[in-house]
Amino acid sequence: MPRLRKPELLEKVLAAIRLCGWQFIVLTPGHPFRIRIYRDSEAYTFRVYIWNLTHGGGPARPPDEYRIQITGITRFEREPYGKTLILGWWAEADVFAGFDYRKHSGPLGASPSIQIRESFLREAYERGFSPCDKGNREVAIAFKPSLFCEYVRSLEDLHDAGRVRTDLDALRAVAENPLVVNDSDLENVTAARRKAIASVLRNLRDTSFQDRVLTSYSHRCAMCGLQMDLVEAAHIVPVRAPNSTDETCNGLALCALHHKAYDRSVLDVSDTYRVVVSNREKDRLTSIGHDGGLDSFVEALRPLILLPPAIGDRPRIEYLRRSREIRRWVP
Repeated sequence: MPRLRKPELLEKVLAAIRLCGWQFIVLTPGHPFRIRIYRDSEAYTFRVYIWNLTHGGGPARPPDEYRIQITGITRFEREPYGKTLILGWWAEADVFAGFDYRKHSGPLGASPSIQIRESFLREAYERGFSPCDKGNREVAIAFKPSLFCEYVRSLEDLHDAGRVRTDLDALRAVAENPLVVNDSDLENVTAARRKAIASVLRNLRDTSFQDRVLTSYSHRCAMCGLQMDLVEAAHIVPVRAPNSTDETCNGLALCALHHKAYDRSVLDVSDTYRVVVSNREKDRLTSIGHDGGLDSFVEALRPLILLPPAIGDRPRIEYLRRSREIRRWVP
């Protein structure tokens, strides 16, 4: 595949930030890029060095090795009061690889490069995230764009997992199967890194659920058919409810408007998959003069929700019923 130029690599970073639902300001548009990201009360400023990941370095190198060939600089500069990222972009699978700045903070030698094995890049492509033990307590992190802001947020703690074997083992278990790892399984993790690893675990679960639900509905809102990259994976039984699940059949693909309307019990999905509007909510909105656009809102709804082709992915009736109880749905 053709190598991306620096402006194109910057666009990959910005697209990943958007995908994560964060906002950004590009402080320095030239390489190394300086970016500030923020969401709610959280904000981070970081300097990012990024190159294409390319294969090998001659017959003397391992056949499954990829590397970033560092050009244009003689050393990495630390971002004052912020974070410094060293990234590679693997265009074959749209995967980032992140390297620990602290392990590469000295003067760079002739023709410098930093390596990662293809198996870790492939694991990130398939599962979303992969820690690569490079030896000497250095850990590289391969990850999908949907984990970009989580990587920035937990940067130091993730790379520090290589300091303690139990921490790295826990991070590997999270990467290999996040659906079977629980917070209680992280009790042996060093306290300083437990929060970061638990946060990655939650993000991997959320990303897996979102990917599966949106794919099953072809990225269309089940209630109106909208795509436009404005569709979200909504839990039928809310995620914070007891015994909620990340099964695809506990999900609905909903645009942002209908997701909020569903969570607020303005809308419901019946046992026969009909889209139902709450008459109580319609009367309430009318009584307080907040019914502007209500008619067009109702007219845009499908009579029946879109259903995934696979029967096992379709909303489970028992989950729809539990959701009504939890949301206190009134027709």
